Amino acid sequence: MDNTDSSDSCLWASAFFLSLKYSNPMLHSRIKDEIKTALRAREALRLSVLRSMLAAFVNELVATKRTPQGELTDEEALAVTTRLARQRKDSIEQFRAGKREDLAVKEEAELGILETYLPQQMPREEIERIAREKMAALNITTKEGASALMKALMAELKGRADGAAVKKVVDALLA
Repeated sequence: MDNTDSSDSCLWASAFFLSLKYSNPMLHSRIKDEIKTALRAREALRLSVLRSMLAAFVNELVATKRTPQGELTDEEALAVTTRLARQRKDSIEQFRAGKREDLAVKEEAELGILETYLPQQMPREEIERIAREKMAALNITTKEGASALMKALMAELKGRADGAAVKKVVDALLA
């Protein structure tokens, strides 16, 4: 009877961990599934963005000397997605500077899709509060300590705040 009890608990534990695995799939495999959905729904722009994300994931796998059939961890996939979003933001600025509003609008639509896969960015007030705490903890009061403060803040806020926003806050606090 003890064997059945332990085997039942093992089966339950296996089922539990499998449900966790499939209830929140990794970003890489989620993108693969959403490509199929976009194909069925005939969403051309979304499909294009998802395919470019998947291509960037494969490029990252190859760059890290892994097989293209592998999968990135969520952290790696978020880093790649962040890089793609940053590229879109730069493109938008360049297109606006070149008076190509049509291309800027397309890039903004792509950026909107990419941002759905990124974590919510921290508001400026929260960044400022954390920056003040770090300034006090590191005893930084002048511009000379800006790089040390940025390094500490970016380590703490990794993925939750945009580097440009953090830099603006640091510059404002140390001005």
